[in-house]
Amino acid sequence: MKLLAANDPAPFAVEQADGDSPFFLTCDHAGRRLPQKLGRLGLPEAEFERHIAWDIGASEVARRLGRALDAFTVHQIYSRLVIDSNREPSVASSIVTVSETTEIPGNRDLGEEERQARAREIFWPYHDRIAAELDRRARAGRTTVLIAVHSFTPVFKGIARPWHVGVLYNRDPRLALILKHLFEAEGGLVVGDNEPYAVGDLTDYTIPVHGEKRGLPHVEIEIRQDLIAEAAGQEIWAARLARLLPEAYRRLNLAAA
Repeated sequence: MKLLAANDPAPFAVEQADGDSPFFLTCDHAGRRLPQKLGRLGLPEAEFERHIAWDIGASEVARRLGRALDAFTVHQIYSRLVIDSNREPSVASSIVTVSETTEIPGNRDLGEEERQARAREIFWPYHDRIAAELDRRARAGRTTVLIAVHSFTPVFKGIARPWHVGVLYNRDPRLALILKHLFEAEGGLVVGDNEPYAVGDLTDYTIPVHGEKRGLPHVEIEIRQDLIAEAAGQEIWAARLARLLPEAYRRLNLAAA
């Protein structure tokens, strides 16, 4: 079974492919495109403006941050409603039938061949590109610091979330906690420590596989979407991260010395 048509875009986009920064940026939920073959998954167009379809504002923050740091940046352009690019494809939540409280008709009763096509043509090309680049950098002896850029909805199932930004980690909290301290020192920010999510092997892929297994310094950053829905906020957060991430990495190296 073939999912993507010849005129469907590639599943990922790369910027600063030859950037010389140690920072390496991923944006797993950057886009909201759908393969033509899937139509709109049985949903009205307005649903694709919501968080259920993509991480609002995250791609633009990653793009601006990547340019500021001259950092390799990769964006997954298809909607998480097709397949979640931050879930192992064998996990049930990789392709959701209900997101928050919204049913996804086009994801019901999928056969194994249909699930495999989504993984083969969307999930794996994205992660294979990340792995290939990390392999290339390792062979060249280049330092790599993995930064996964995400955003979260201000209200989830009727419950308001107070955090402006969260730092997420699993087995290695070092860079995340340094960055948390730097965010807090900015003043006026409510910073989540593994909030509103925590990284885990069943709920995440990018950090556990590309960060932890390779022993790379890493952090997943979650920014509240109302802060970065517009260009002004995107620029503020990209500039903040471009200032704080190098300092966080410097402090990490000092602590390890």
